[in-house]
Amino acid sequence: MAVLVVGTVTLDTIEMPRKRVEDVLGGSGVYATVAASFFECPVRLVGVVGADFPHAYTDFLHTRGIDLQGLERVDNGRTFRWGGRYAEDYNVRDTIFTELNVVADFHPVLPDVYRQTPYLFLANNPPQLQLSIIEQATAPKLVVCDTMDFWINEEREALEALLARVDILILNDSEARLLTGDSNLMRAAQAMLRHGPKRVIVKKGEHGAISITASSFFSAPAYPLTQVADPTGAGDSFAGGMMGYLASVEDTSEEAIRSAMVYGTVVASFNIEDFSINRQRRVKFSEISERYQQLQEAVHF
Repeated sequence: MAVLVVGTVTLDTIEMPRKRVEDVLGGSGVYATVAASFFECPVRLVGVVGADFPHAYTDFLHTRGIDLQGLERVDNGRTFRWGGRYAEDYNVRDTIFTELNVVADFHPVLPDVYRQTPYLFLANNPPQLQLSIIEQATAPKLVVCDTMDFWINEEREALEALLARVDILILNDSEARLLTGDSNLMRAAQAMLRHGPKRVIVKKGEHGAISITASSFFSAPAYPLTQVADPTGAGDSFAGGMMGYLASVEDTSEEAIRSAMVYGTVVASFNIEDFSINRQRRVKFSEISERYQQLQEAVHF
């Protein structure tokens, strides 16, 4: 089955302690669709770019088999740009600049074929935009959304309306605490469930991710790495890998979601080994399978 990802397509400037790159391919939509494409299911992207967006980047996405019918190019516009600076502790990141550009006035209308996509991932975007996509979709099998601190602070009412319409909410640990005001992640997840999602997945960076429903708890470990080049997009790669696996097996059971989370952490582990999606360009599915098996062995007892 197919996966539809609605997210940003950006040109990023990343500053790490020992390296800086400019105008590299990024965005939540890019990281998620590239991750999902490893699982040999149809992957569709909705986003917007400006006239300055390099054709080499869209060519790459085509080589991954990603359907770009929903990627709008604004001829007189400028692509969303974001800049971030990481400290020696890669969990600490400062935003240098954010230029919304064409994203500021983006109101996507889904192509007819996209409306019937069964697996829908609403990557980080304004909650009103995410809700408009749900209203255009025709009976999706699974709706998953991501959010961030900005929308929690500035668009809480719209975000809460969105949560009543999604099956799974994905967010990181600091966002979970911000949304609920509770420092205990278990209580925070239970509070978020009361807003409507059937499942909450909390990303914990190098400590993996946890999944909570009304009747289950699961913890997926992160793949252990000795070197990290660039953590940008790891969370979106996690979500995209998870969605790609679920669509490929056509299953949303508890067992399938647990496997999907582990696949997501594995795909994210490759993502952070290089800047942008450079490492993803070289990854083979056999490498993903090998790391998945290693994690299975690591947590077996």
